[in-house]
Amino acid sequence: MNYDKRIEEYLEEQIKCISSFNINHKQTIQKIFTTIQLARDTSKTIFIMGNGGSASTASHFATDLLKTSIVKNRDRFKAVSLSDNIPVMLAWANDTSYDDIFVEQLRNCLSENDIVIGISGSGNSTNVIKAIEFANATKALTISLTGKDGGKLSKHSQINLTVPSNDMLTIETMHLMLLHLLVTMNRDQGEPLFSY
Repeated sequence: MNYDKRIEEYLEEQIKCISSFNINHKQTIQKIFTTIQLARDTSKTIFIMGNGGSASTASHFATDLLKTSIVKNRDRFKAVSLSDNIPVMLAWANDTSYDDIFVEQLRNCLSENDIVIGISGSGNSTNVIKAIEFANATKALTISLTGKDGGKLSKHSQINLTVPSNDMLTIETMHLMLLHLLVTMNRDQGEPLFSY
C-alpha cells in the first residue's frame, strides 16, 4: 500500500468537505447557532442524540455546551446527551424496542421550544427519527446533522445540515468540526470562563 497517497487522499477529502461548508452551508450554520443561542437565553434545554460514533459526538457536544461554552456574565446552556444514560437506554431497548431509547427519554422531560438535535451519518437511524418526530409534535425545535443524501432524518428536521460525503468517518469528522465551530462562535461573544 502507498501510505503517502492514502494520507493525501484522506486529507484532500476533508478539505473538500470543509470547502463545501464554507461555500454552501454558512447560512445553515448561522441558523443553528442562533437557535441554540435562543435556547440558552430563554433557559430551554438542548437534547442531543446519536448512535455509535454519533453518540460520542452527542456526548462531546453536551460537554462542550455545559463547560467549554461558558462565557462570563452570560447565562449557561442546559444540555443533555440522550446517549449517555446506558441503563435507561438498555431498559427501553430490552422492554420495548431499541427504536424507543431516545423518544421515551424525551417523553419524560421535553418541553415546548426546547431543542432536539439528532446526529446520524446515514440519516436513517430509526430511533433518532422517532425522537425527532415526537419533538416536532411537542413543538420543540429540531435540528439534524446527517451525511450521504441526508436520509429520512433530513426531511423530518426543521433545520438540517448534510455533510457532502458518503464516507462515514469523514461525515463524523465534519459533524464534530461543526459543533466545535458553534462552541467557538459562542466563546467569541464574551470572555470565556476557561481558556485553553
